[in-house]
Amino acid sequence: MKNRQILVTRSSMPDFEEYANEIREIWNSRWLTNMGVKHQTLEKDLKKYLKVSEINLFSNGHLALECILKAMDLKGEVITTPFTFASTTHAIVRCGLIPVFCDINKEDYTIDVSRIESLITDKTCAIVPVHVYGNVCDVYEIEKIAKKYNLKVIYDAAHTFGEKIDGIGIGNFGDASMFSFHATKVFNTIEGGAVAYKDKVLNRILYDIKNFGITGPETVEYIGGNAKMNEFQAAMGICNLRHIDDEILKRKKVVEKYRERLGSTNGIKLPPLQANVESNYAYFPVVFDGYKYNRDKMFEILKENNIIARKYFYPLVNDFNCYKYKYSSKDTPVAKHISERVLTLPLYSDLELEVVDNICDIILGR
Repeated sequence: MKNRQILVTRSSMPDFEEYANEIREIWNSRWLTNMGVKHQTLEKDLKKYLKVSEINLFSNGHLALECILKAMDLKGEVITTPFTFASTTHAIVRCGLIPVFCDINKEDYTIDVSRIESLITDKTCAIVPVHVYGNVCDVYEIEKIAKKYNLKVIYDAAHTFGEKIDGIGIGNFGDASMFSFHATKVFNTIEGGAVAYKDKVLNRILYDIKNFGITGPETVEYIGGNAKMNEFQAAMGICNLRHIDDEILKRKKVVEKYRERLGSTNGIKLPPLQANVESNYAYFPVVFDGYKYNRDKMFEILKENNIIARKYFYPLVNDFNCYKYKYSSKDTPVAKHISERVLTLPLYSDLELEVVDNICDIILGR
């Protein structure tokens, strides 16, 4: 253990033979990309697993978010949260939209629904809430607000693959939900992403936008790009989806061990248990607030012991250099408070419980 580095995450992969068998027919067909058989199969499998009516696959989650924003032809301001990965805000800005940052709530770190209405103007066109660490936004209140003001809702659901709220698949809320299938996620296609939605009209638009805007052999109707998931990515997804439920169960055991060891420690706040949510145990964020060590000191202590935790999310998006002249984290004090105290601990399906015990011993100073 002393010489072994434990990273904050580790990619789930099928057995080599399983993946090799899955990609064998790619060698026979020489169809490597452009929505081939593997792409079509994964799309069908994911629609069934996520229990959504429509889904479109992409080369990564970031481009998936950009493409759905473009497909909806949005103009103006978008209310979102700074407590997220850079991709969320960058996608909004790269689509010519203006992000308006709403603070988060202290309980689960998702967007504070009580503050959304105060940020709505005649320029507001949409809300892009973020499900964080597997914690789910107040989707019902967001839906009420969106209907009241006739706003689109596009969820950043990168952290909530496979989750359900009151038995309903997470991808069924809002107008669309973006999923990330990056190598570090609960479910991965090496790189990859998807958008789930209800409006069938978006099927063709999204297909065309991710394929350079080409709509026919001699017609290009959109200013699109290249965001197609290739066959090797799709094959990895097909394999990983076969094992996803077992992977989530293994992650659950790791989380339960963390909770058992750290749950009653003063100054350490663990992620909430959302009663109506079927979790995927994506991340394990710990907030050090009033503990004997602050977050930065604990980060260093763990690092000295070859445990690589992550300050996730820090810094806040509204403190990024590229946005510093337009925004300030002072406007989102709760998000700022959490970002300066949160540390995500190592969590992946094959993380041994003895290692979790060791991490907890280090945190507790034993």
